[in-house]
Amino acid sequence: MFTGIVEEVGEIKAIDRRSNLQRTTVGARIAVEGTKVGDSISINGACHTVVALSADQFVVESVVETLDRTTMGDLAKGDRVNLERSVRLADRLDGHLVQGHVDGIGQVVSRDAFEDNVNFTFEVDGNIARYVAEKGSVAIDGISLTVVSVSDVGARGRFSVTIIPHTLSVTAMQDRNPGDCVNVEVDVIARYLERLIQSGSNAGGGLTWSAIESLGYNR
Repeated sequence: MFTGIVEEVGEIKAIDRRSNLQRTTVGARIAVEGTKVGDSISINGACHTVVALSADQFVVESVVETLDRTTMGDLAKGDRVNLERSVRLADRLDGHLVQGHVDGIGQVVSRDAFEDNVNFTFEVDGNIARYVAEKGSVAIDGISLTVVSVSDVGARGRFSVTIIPHTLSVTAMQDRNPGDCVNVEVDVIARYLERLIQSGSNAGGGLTWSAIESLGYNR
């Protein structure tokens, strides 16, 4: 489990692509502190298990499912990535509960810079967009962000977030431009709410969509 508060921006040092597996070596300083083999680290929002490490880098392995659902398979040597170690029970929850289970890949539609912030708009498949709500939480490349607005675009959906200068300077979002792909993880609460609705409908009771929409979630 993570919080969506990026600890540092690491650098891809090496990639070993095999038929059903990708081994990725990531250069880092903070993320390796107190870390041991078997621990979890979020790389651009995708949870990975550390399989080897040294004082300034660590190695993870990505299976086909991870490569299909995330941007891990598109990484190249020299790319910068957001890193976060798994949260401890004694830590503050400064962002929101992020599982590191990426729901899918979104695309940057626009990047608009203002005097004191930058507004990003992303487009995602409708099966992801349905869980994104205005003023709700979403993780973009592992960064906990608040949704500013949402809209439907045919079978797809768009949403925007506003990023303050500090967040832009300490994450890899500073590298993102229109056309780039990002990992998107929706708020886990939205997924559980939908499951409760489905269970309630099958049982002839439970939560209703009108009750859920009153909380800010859309169909």
